[in-house]
Amino acid sequence: MCRNIRPLNNFEPPATNDEVHAAALQFVRKVSGTTKPSQANQEIFDQAVREIAHVTRHLIDDLVTTAPPKDRETEAAKARARAELRYAR
Repeated sequence: MCRNIRPLNNFEPPATNDEVHAAALQFVRKVSGTTKPSQANQEIFDQAVREIAHVTRHLIDDLVTTAPPKDRETEAAKARARAELRYAR
């Protein structure tokens, strides 16, 4: 599950709230050990996702770096090339 969590810091354009939420959801899924909580746990599961997304957004917004921002398209192309080599037959 965690391989779906992508680095979100220092990208141009910056990480969207949807990307932050998706990372928080994957984190909560991994920690809880479930992809879909029971009805009894749904509210606390959703609350954890919201809280982690909130803290993650603050973290990303407050981090400081001197490195130039990475281009999303360039990084995606690199990832596709690595995947092609990894899964080539």
